[in-house]
Amino acid sequence: MLNALDLGRSPTPLPRHYAVASLLLLLAESPAHGYDLVTRLGSLGLAATDLSSHYRMLRAMEHDGLIASHWEHSATGPDRRLYRLTPAGVSDLHDWGRILGCGHQSLGDYLDRYENLMGHRAADGAA
Repeated sequence: MLNALDLGRSPTPLPRHYAVASLLLLLAESPAHGYDLVTRLGSLGLAATDLSSHYRMLRAMEHDGLIASHWEHSATGPDRRLYRLTPAGVSDLHDWGRILGCGHQSLGDYLDRYENLMGHRAADGAA
């Protein structure tokens, strides 16, 4: 029996680089600080377990020109880096939308066929 946890994977497998797509989406919604972005990833199915890897990802995305950042002065605490999407990031966001849309359609087709098959088996008394 397939057990995703035994295989060392997330119980809900997500596409490779889904975290990048998710960060692009979050930044398209609004510019944000790194920690805010990392905590908001949970709303897209990504746990904020390794903060350092998320910050490395943000630096890599900035290096690739997908996002830009600047230091923002804070009167109540340390200065924080504010990230925003660049035009190249918007283009990648649209690419991800198309890629994930195709994946969504394929998964929907699979699940429709699976549910149809299981429904027929249950009606026939087979498991």
